[in-house]
This record gives sequence, structure tokens and C-alpha cells, in this order.
Amino acid sequence: MYYGSLFPRDLFAELDRLQRDMQQAFEFFPSIRGLARGGFPAMNVGSTPKSVEIYVFAPGIDPSAIDVQVERGVLTIAGERKAEEIPEQATVHIDERYAGRFRRVVTLPDDADANAIGAKYRDGVLHISVPRKEAAQPRRIAIQ
Repeated sequence: MYYGSLFPRDLFAELDRLQRDMQQAFEFFPSIRGLARGGFPAMNVGSTPKSVEIYVFAPGIDPSAIDVQVERGVLTIAGERKAEEIPEQATVHIDERYAGRFRRVVTLPDDADANAIGAKYRDGVLHISVPRKEAAQPRRIAIQ
């Protein structure tokens, strides 16, 4: 009769494997905030006391192919990057450029002014500026 151990021989190796599996499971799991890592297009989101600044890195995409919408405090950036034509006789060894439809979602703070959002596309970077409502901005109170 064979009695197996209740724990694997190398407990720490097993824990490391479980951690990697969990990271991979959540790495590409879409949420309200978009893809955690590896999403396309890459984004930087930051805030100042007066605005929320979003930079979307989408080189090679026609700005008219990008759709930016805001609804109920959720900003959605969607579009499509067309696949490049590959000559018939060519052999592709590495193909890392994303092609296809994409969608990124950012939840805006409650004090964001959805009626004053501005978007500019320059040199492959889409810059979206979401101002904060005037009442929410910090101000100094004079003491009398």
C-alpha cells in the first residue's frame, strides 16, 4: 500500500506555481477598468486637482476610426486597427502588432464634468482631458 504525502514535496514551488496561475488568470480578465495588463491600446490615466488626464497610445490608427463615448460616468474608447497586408511569398517569423477591434473602459470620478471632455490625437497618442466640476475643485477659504 502506498501512502502519499498530504503536501507536495516542495511546498514553496507549488505555492509559486499557484501564484503564477492566479496572475495569468487575472491578467487578461476584462473588468470595468479594461484589461489589467497587455491590453491594446496601452493607456496612462492620471489626475490633477482640476482634471483627469488619459493618454491612449494608438500609433498607426486613423483618428476617425477611434470612437470615444461617455455614459453614466464611464468613458469608453473603442476602434479597430486593420491588419497589414503580407505579400504572398513572405514568411512571418514574429507578428507582435495587434490587429482587430479593441475597447478600453475607464470609470470616471463622480466630480468629472462629462459635458466638457476634450480629445486630441497627435503623433499616435490620443489625449483625453476630463475637467472636474468647479464645485469640486479645491479652493482656499479666507479667514476673517
